Amino acid sequence: MENASKALIIAGAILLAILLISLGIMIFNQAQDTVTNSGMTEAELTSFNNKFLKYEGNQKGTMVKSMMQEVKSSDANASDEHKITVNFQKDENSSLSATKTTKDIDTKHTYYVVMGYEDSGRINTINIYYNKAKADETTKKP
Repeated sequence: MENASKALIIAGAILLAILLISLGIMIFNQAQDTVTNSGMTEAELTSFNNKFLKYEGNQKGTMVKSMMQEVKSSDANASDEHKITVNFQKDENSSLSATKTTKDIDTKHTYYVVMGYEDSGRINTINIYYNKAKADETTKKP
């Protein structure tokens, strides 16, 4: 009788161990799925940013208009809620303001484009300055 009792205790312990291991595996898999779905892979992030990085720096108005079309396309195709905010400075005396249109962009003028990033490294803001001096003045750090 003692052996049967010990056998039942051992069997119960084995079943409990199997249950705990299964539960641990299930929790690990759920956590892994959450991490996988939480953001872009490094390659996706690089690919996304590269669409806009070619427009950084001094750009003619025609290139700025092309960039705006690229932003509109990206925002329309975004599977998540990520949208890029574009801020535009119409002339030397105006300040940056959010825009979605290209009507105020002079195709012959050279603008200065600066990218802004989220903590994840993804571009979330594009500032279009009337000229580089204005950009330097605006982004100066104390």
